[in-house]
Amino acid sequence: MKAKNLVLIFDKCVEDYHKLDIVNQEIINPFEKNSFEAILYRKCWIDTVQWHYEDIIRDDEIKPIEALDLKRKIDQSNQKRTNLVEVIDDYFIKKFKRVILQKNATINTESPAWAIDRLSILVLKIYHMAEESSRISASKDHRMKCSEKLLILNEQKSDLCLAIDQLTKDLSEGRKIMKVYRQMKMYNDEDLNPILYKKDKD
Repeated sequence: MKAKNLVLIFDKCVEDYHKLDIVNQEIINPFEKNSFEAILYRKCWIDTVQWHYEDIIRDDEIKPIEALDLKRKIDQSNQKRTNLVEVIDDYFIKKFKRVILQKNATINTESPAWAIDRLSILVLKIYHMAEESSRISASKDHRMKCSEKLLILNEQKSDLCLAIDQLTKDLSEGRKIMKVYRQMKMYNDEDLNPILYKKDKD
């Protein structure tokens, strides 16, 4: 799948979310269940909800108990995001498992799924920067600065799409090694987070 098609899926997800713009709304995934497209849509939905969690928690007037609850939701969201990135990498591991590596094959700095993760976040940035660049209640100077940032973000999106396409092509032709290290996050793990496993002993 070309990166431009990933962008189309992410764009649709972000647009779908903002029809209601409510963090606890139900996701209605338009793609076939368990398809690669459905996984990508779900991944972007998690990113989009978390984007708005991060906005809400920065409200100076938020009540401490609400902020604590929201922080835990953000942690859970991060874990779900990481899990889905690993599912996306599993797709590429399976896709390229029969590729014969070239003798000079190298390892990339990140896996395809983590590059796609960055693309999903970038699509969100572009959506919200575009909003700011045309926000009527903002000053002309603010809108102009946001328009300039939007140009940079769109250039970054084009470059990242090209890089993803180049990476998957290199993987398919054995110039890059499809190698994944699982994230092994510790803060949500009851066996690895000392606060959690000490609590169990108490």
